[in-house]
Amino acid sequence: MKTLDVIVHAIPPAGTTGTSRSHELRAAAGSALPPFEAGAHTDVHLGPSLVRPYTLCNSPQDNGRYLIRVRRDDAGRGGSRAPHRDLTVGGRLRISPPRARGASFVLHHYTSSAAEAPPLERLRTSAFAERTVIHHSDQGDSVRTGLPAELLVPEADTAVHVCGPDGFMPHVVTEATVADRHPGQLHTERFAPAAPPTAGDEVATGSTVRIASTGIGHPVPADRTTADVLTAHGVEVELSCEQGICGACPTPVPDGEPDHRDEVQTPDERAAGDRITICCSRARTPELLLGL
Repeated sequence: MKTLDVIVHAIPPAGTTGTSRSHELRAAAGSALPPFEAGAHTDVHLGPSLVRPYTLCNSPQDNGRYLIRVRRDDAGRGGSRAPHRDLTVGGRLRISPPRARGASFVLHHYTSSAAEAPPLERLRTSAFAERTVIHHSDQGDSVRTGLPAELLVPEADTAVHVCGPDGFMPHVVTEATVADRHPGQLHTERFAPAAPPTAGDEVATGSTVRIASTGIGHPVPADRTTADVLTAHGVEVELSCEQGICGACPTPVPDGEPDHRDEVQTPDERAAGDRITICCSRARTPELLLGL
């Protein structure tokens, strides 16, 4: 995967809560950074198998710099703590080129209160300000008091992407389903994975994954993940959350049947059985062929 070498040019002062921090990135060695579109994101390489995507929150007209903002979660697995702990002015990083689909969208941003929200002036003055709606629960504007009109109109060619804590996401998904949104239109991304399987659920069994480009097979024991085995054998794979909640590692499956254990693929995508989230999902068949 192509990456860019950047340096941390500046770390602006934290907001009032101190849990969110901005990082201004500029190209290393004086090279130019690729242009980007509003809503684009970049994958930031924070360590071995620690890659996190962040939205670029500055204006696309800001030539020569990228601005990301990271909220620290002390109870997380380290992805949000690493930028706060390790990134210093002058430090070097590898990032991916910015990516954006260029699709039309409306962003609904929900917060407990304005005081606890990230700096909202960036949203209000951004290139997509007219497509952004901000909601504050302490002002009586929450998903419990009513969902956005766009969500209640079941247009067949639109998708709904929901990210947030437990309680918020199930409510939005339930209400969207009641409004006749097809399950294949609903995409969720959790802050943390759902509870682990309880007793009586399917237990992991061993299998073999075979790399289509080389023909080499690697046994995957019941106590290890497919991604863990592949990286241990030097197979380069895309990883981020390593919990099946971000959608960074779906891998083509030309042959075999996946045992889906992720939370990002839709029911239709799971039924197709042609992709597997290798960080957590396994195989139902003794062997799984991966399109790597």
